[in-house]
Amino acid sequence: MKNYLIALGLFLSSVSSIYSQDSLVFKNGNIIVGEIQSLGNGVVTIETDYSDDDFTILWTEIEEAYTESLLTMVTVDGDRYYGTLRTDNGKLVIMDEDEGEIIVSRNEIVSLKPLDKKFLDRLYAGIDLGLTFTKARDQRQFTLRSRAGYLTEKWSIDMNYNVLNSSQNDTEDIHRTDGNIAIKYILPREWYITAQVDFLSSTDQLLDLRTNSRIGVGKYLIRTNKLYWGIQGGVSYNVEDYEGFNNDRESTEAWFGTGFNVYDIGDFSLLTNIVVYPSLTESDRIRIDYNLDLQYDLPLDFYVKTGLTLNYDSEPIEGGVETDYVWQTSFGWSW
Repeated sequence: MKNYLIALGLFLSSVSSIYSQDSLVFKNGNIIVGEIQSLGNGVVTIETDYSDDDFTILWTEIEEAYTESLLTMVTVDGDRYYGTLRTDNGKLVIMDEDEGEIIVSRNEIVSLKPLDKKFLDRLYAGIDLGLTFTKARDQRQFTLRSRAGYLTEKWSIDMNYNVLNSSQNDTEDIHRTDGNIAIKYILPREWYITAQVDFLSSTDQLLDLRTNSRIGVGKYLIRTNKLYWGIQGGVSYNVEDYEGFNNDRESTEAWFGTGFNVYDIGDFSLLTNIVVYPSLTESDRIRIDYNLDLQYDLPLDFYVKTGLTLNYDSEPIEGGVETDYVWQTSFGWSW
């Protein structure tokens, strides 16, 4: 019966003229036919010609896969293949254009991306908003967290922009803005090259603007359909402009960091990373950037997120603080 259903699914895919069809067979025997858009963070996305919305399915719920689309495939070991995918005797068979047949288990595949994805299909974006009004002292607070990016088989660009504005009677207003632009180029065996520009403006640290430009290399130590853990490091050039001060600073720093992301815990996901900057030109100065995000997914691509952003400076400017942090809880949407 199961073989009949698979044959029927493949037949339906052959008569459709809209897509280069792929078929996924669930553990319960159901079949979905369409075009695979991606596999990442343990979730496979497939587009069909009978729904306006893409379907997202846990990769662990897929028993068999058959593709006609040409895919970029990445394994837990960091090996990259280009070709199609089919199932044979419970194993996935990668039909690589150069190496021929490679047999792997389902859990060894951590990433799938079509080679012919359109420009808009490679984009992602999300925005979180928070707004608080309190009658006491006429307190008002606005928060915004946003991100966007573009992914290809070999490189990616990621952007973040976050704002906190807070005001109340008889107290100075608080303003904090941070963000970054990061470019990553993928190398074999889960290594990558990264170039990134970070910026921070904070009334608490008396910073008009800190601009930190850094380059380095990184490696994914673990990347599965449940989590990833990576390390990276390099050198950076830090420029700081302070409020009302003539002693602005420039310094060269080393940097090293680690990031951890868990995404197979039901509707929850956890992302945390830390970067340490020991100065090479300012004696005994160390800076630390830390981020923590916990997200709960809601229907229709909405979610609720709570997160911590912390910046530490062992030698702040006179009148500034060593530690500046923001804890935000917000409602967001992504695509």
